[in-house]
Amino acid sequence: MKIGFIGLGNVGGKLAGSLLRNKFDLTVRELDKSIAQPFLDKGAKWADSPKELAQNCDLIITCLPSPAASAAVMEADDGILAGLSEGKIWAEMSTTDDAEVQRLGKKVTALGAEPVDCPVSGGCHRAATGNISIFAGCERSTFDRLLPMLTTVGRRVLHTGPLGSASVLKVVTNYLATANLLSCCEALTTCKAAGMDLATAYEAIAISSGNSFVHETESQVILNGSRDISFTMDLVSKDIGLFHSIAERHNVPLEISPLMIDIFKDGEKRYGPREWSPNIIRRLEDATGLEVLADGFPAEMLDDEPEEAGYEVIPKNRV
Repeated sequence: MKIGFIGLGNVGGKLAGSLLRNKFDLTVRELDKSIAQPFLDKGAKWADSPKELAQNCDLIITCLPSPAASAAVMEADDGILAGLSEGKIWAEMSTTDDAEVQRLGKKVTALGAEPVDCPVSGGCHRAATGNISIFAGCERSTFDRLLPMLTTVGRRVLHTGPLGSASVLKVVTNYLATANLLSCCEALTTCKAAGMDLATAYEAIAISSGNSFVHETESQVILNGSRDISFTMDLVSKDIGLFHSIAERHNVPLEISPLMIDIFKDGEKRYGPREWSPNIIRRLEDATGLEVLADGFPAEMLDDEPEEAGYEVIPKNRV
């Protein structure tokens, strides 16, 4: 299977790296060719346009920062849709709006190709090692065609149902991760104010009912001071905004979500939209005059688990 990949950012670059590391036939495309050069140096091919990439590949993957960016790459005169044909697959690995991926999916299907939304979850450090989780919304027959690739770039792969279902679940999980991040920020700042040793506080949370994936990862770079998880405040705002839009469309009266949106919009205004998302704790540090730091924590998250073969996750009601 010849694979084309558009979008070599913090997440996409690592996913494309997994494909190259595992000897897939890979063609790449970026607005700035210099970003793609490390992949070209390792054997990837280059496409001069999304259309050319789609014409020359069996599977076309997009991993872009926003629904608008995906739409532009798909629908431009020299875009992906112009190069798609029967039997090809378009896989949207961006975090996007379910209604938008369904809209584009109809155009893909009309050309005889197959659309999939398959966002990833688990952090950039796991994307780098092939241990990330992947959701896939599509026809089961399409999922079966993609599964060998998905279980190479990811460890746990879940078929979520029809096109768009994976995008809904992805923004749900990002919403929950953001709620975890904000509560960890408040907990660690309160521990500091109360005179607790923060390394001890970290361990207390990690071995207790208060633990979470976000605490085990993001709390460490918060305490280090780097606050670097290769994910920025504007992307958090986008993701929790997408979640809020889904809830509004279905008349769910959310109470926590609006507050979270306000907090991150304020963080963007204070520190800039491209500030690392865990640095949202600076709002509390600025308000209290405290520094929420501790020795012994890493500056960035690295996946210390060995790369393993992926597998499909089967929901309990399908067993």
